[in-house]
Amino acid sequence: MPFQTIQPFQYVALRLPSDQTRVEQILPNTLINLGKYGSFRTNQIIGRPYHLTFEILDRSDVQDGRELRIVPAAELHAVTLMETAETEDASTPGGEEATVQPTPKSNVNTYDDPSNQKLTMAEIEALKQSDMGSGKELIEKIMQSHTTLDQKTAFSLAKYTLRKHKKYMKRFCVLPLDVPTLIDWMMADRDFAKVMEMRNEAVGLVGSWANVHAIGQDPTQAGMDLSSRYLVVDDTGGLVVGAMAERMGILHQKEFGENSPNTDDDGEAEAETEQAEAVLPHKPQRQQYKPTAMSAKSNSITLVHANQQPNLGLLRYFNFDSNNPTPSHPLYTNLKTLSWLQLLDPEADTTYQEPEVIPADELAKGKSNRRSAYYRKRRRWERVKNIVDETRQGGFNGLVVTSFTDPVSILRHLVPLVAGGGQVVAYSPIVEPLTKLADYYSTARRTAFINTPEEKRSSEDFPVDPTLLLVPTVQTARVRKWQVLPGRTHPLMTSKGGAEGYIFVGTRVIPAEGKVEARGRPPRGKKNKAETAASTPAPSTPAPPAVDDISPESPLKKQKTAPQNDVLTTLQRAVETEEQESGNVDMKTVT
Repeated sequence: MPFQTIQPFQYVALRLPSDQTRVEQILPNTLINLGKYGSFRTNQIIGRPYHLTFEILDRSDVQDGRELRIVPAAELHAVTLMETAETEDASTPGGEEATVQPTPKSNVNTYDDPSNQKLTMAEIEALKQSDMGSGKELIEKIMQSHTTLDQKTAFSLAKYTLRKHKKYMKRFCVLPLDVPTLIDWMMADRDFAKVMEMRNEAVGLVGSWANVHAIGQDPTQAGMDLSSRYLVVDDTGGLVVGAMAERMGILHQKEFGENSPNTDDDGEAEAETEQAEAVLPHKPQRQQYKPTAMSAKSNSITLVHANQQPNLGLLRYFNFDSNNPTPSHPLYTNLKTLSWLQLLDPEADTTYQEPEVIPADELAKGKSNRRSAYYRKRRRWERVKNIVDETRQGGFNGLVVTSFTDPVSILRHLVPLVAGGGQVVAYSPIVEPLTKLADYYSTARRTAFINTPEEKRSSEDFPVDPTLLLVPTVQTARVRKWQVLPGRTHPLMTSKGGAEGYIFVGTRVIPAEGKVEARGRPPRGKKNKAETAASTPAPSTPAPPAVDDISPESPLKKQKTAPQNDVLTTLQRAVETEEQESGNVDMKTVT
């Protein structure tokens, strides 16, 4: 998270004693109501760190307008520390008294009877409304009025105490709102089917297999290729886009304020600024520079949607409204949207067609409303044209599809836009569409596609090009929660049901053009050795040196320098030397 403290205009998660989560926006000078736990003013938590536990004080305990009290960690874990100390003291032997072991308690003869509690509901409600309703005193009063409390075992007493704390303690913990917390909150308190029942483990697998990450270098460097560009089809209301943006570091806004929303992405204020620069350059600029919407060249997400406007309602919890974006938000420049019509047939879309160009002299004579409308249309056309042309050019690092539409019809058009080596990931609540998709990209289907002439390839047998993806796999992973206690380890029986969730993964490849021949390792045989020997030129044998050039050497040195495998050559040279020496001796005798 980019923030260490609670900031105004930011959404946070409030964890209540009952383990429920509530998502609230911290608006200054407002009141947040937590139901039976009470209410508090937002100004009292602004600027404080996250993960602190606050207790709502009673009216009698409020001093200097402070309605909240920070609960220290020692007080939060006091019950656990006391139980641990009692267990250690009981297990430590202590002389002769240790030989007498008390009889362990049991729940065999304990019955859960409502009459064991002497206080009635009316009396408990009266105590809650009185000064003793702060929590601690009320719990102590209730436990003192329980007649069979001394018969409970240590584990049963701990469960009973914890249940009363969850019911009557007026406490809450402030947590930063991230994507996993938002998913848990939607799964528990919202319509989980709107996000295709995507759990945290499924969202994590999609981001990991798609290799979603931020660019590691400065994108402003000259000659740098575009990277970290992802193509997305999202029917979960912006949940997948938010999860990817969080992994890329472009989800959370760094500056909050009232400047924020840009009333119109093509508003009149910006139009008047451009008009002043174009028509009246002598006037000073009246507002600061604002980044252009959807202008990022890298570290961006391109969303393809089927409607006139994209459905990104869940991004409002991260202070981004797609209909009224804030220029200071990272998604203002790094999130690009276009419709299927603009991607497949841009000429049929009216926003892709260039508006009529009006000369500057004629435009200067017109009214301000006309000039604003003209510049607004020109900027809109330039933005749409740049996004459509950049998307149709392709080269994306990955493709993520989470849609109720048949994934075959989506991947047919979007897989060719992914660069070589990019990952293609598709999510579905049920497995049947993904198994069908895996069959279309299987090895058998790819072999038949290659061996079939192009004019005989039908769309029924080959609805997609199977040569574009390798290693198609379908997998699932769902976390099962377990209770892990000594002697009481078992899966929780109250977990939420729903769809299992399946993920299709494939790797984008670029097919080789032309005929490909693959030769393996040649066999080891006599024929292969003979061919190798025939093709290798024979080494040239050096000529024997002349008799006069032979220097006297010792027989041992001659034996070391002579080649091991040329014995005949050595014997011939020795015979010739002896004949020459005998001829020289005869000539001396004659003379």
